Amino acid sequence: MLMDDKDRILLTILEDDSNIPVRNLSEMADLSEEEVATRIRILEEQGVIRKYRAVVDWEQAGEPEVAAIIELKVSPERDFGYDKIAERIARFSQVRSIRLISGVYDLQVMVVGSNIHEITSFVAEQIAPMDHIRETATILIMKTYKENGHTFFERGGGDRLPISL
Repeated sequence: MLMDDKDRILLTILEDDSNIPVRNLSEMADLSEEEVATRIRILEEQGVIRKYRAVVDWEQAGEPEVAAIIELKVSPERDFGYDKIAERIARFSQVRSIRLISGVYDLQVMVVGSNIHEITSFVAEQIAPMDHIRETATILIMKTYKENGHTFFERGGGDRLPISL
């Protein structure tokens, strides 16, 4: 896949707001609407654009969910490393993301549930007993201030931050 600066501009704009009309995208990227539609279709077909998604404030919607980060120490599988265990964990509906990380732990898993009990049961009954999992650490997310570049709080009175010396 050979991308040019126009593709990068489109991707940056869409990553921030995938709901922007093609008409506006064409103006922002200085391309015709047809060129924008063609480029987006190609980027989708090639798997560069994987999905469009809404960022939802579930608390504001009246259905708050509990989220946690689970850090895992894993014994890598012969010939597969961390990939097979990550694929198994990714199949659970509670899992929102899974990453290979550096540091003390090997994998970082973001999970959601309707309450703390659901999260702890998931870790204890589904994750911890899995082959190749050596240790887990669960970190409860108490409040989300920013998700995928979008803030979840409103600051009153202008955009200026207070400065003290």
